[in-house]
Amino acid sequence: MNDTFDAFDISPVPPPGPAAVAPPLFRGLYGMPMFVTVPTADLAASVDFWTRGLGFFELFGIPGQMVHLRRWAFQDVLLTVGDAPAVAPAASVSFACVIDQIGPLVESLRTVGIDAGPRDTPWNTRDVEIVTPENARVLFTAAKVFDPTTAEGRNLQAVGIGRDDNESHD
Repeated sequence: MNDTFDAFDISPVPPPGPAAVAPPLFRGLYGMPMFVTVPTADLAASVDFWTRGLGFFELFGIPGQMVHLRRWAFQDVLLTVGDAPAVAPAASVSFACVIDQIGPLVESLRTVGIDAGPRDTPWNTRDVEIVTPENARVLFTAAKVFDPTTAEGRNLQAVGIGRDDNESHD
C-alpha cells in the first residue's frame, strides 16, 4: 500500500522546466495552513514595499491595524502594526517562484531601494534573499531544471534524488 501522492497535484508551484509558468495571483479564500506575521511601525510603507518590491497584493485589511497580503495560493503574509525587531533574525521565510520571475523580482526590488542579486544553490535552486525594511529575512526560491551532468545534479543524485527508476524526482 502506498500512502503518498504527487504533491504537485495540490501545490500551486509548477514542476521545474523551461516552460514553467507561474500560477496567477490567488484571490480565493481558504483556511490558511501556514502564514507569516510581520510587525511594522509603518503599515502603509510596508504595504508599498511588499506590493511593489515583492509582488504581493492586498487581499484585505483592517485600517490602521493589519493588512493581509498574498501572492500565490498558500503564500500569505499578515503585516501588523507593532515594533519590528532591531535586527533581522537568522530564520527566514521562503516563497516559491519560477526561474522567469527572478530577473523581474531583482528589478522590482531595485525600484524600492534594494540591490539584491540571485545566487544558485548546491540543491539546484536560484534564490534571491533580502531583509525587508521591517527586518524580515525573505527568500524567493526557484527550482532549476534537474540536470544530472551538473555539480548540483550530482549532489542531488548522491543523496538519492534523480537516480530512481520511476523518474519521480526528475
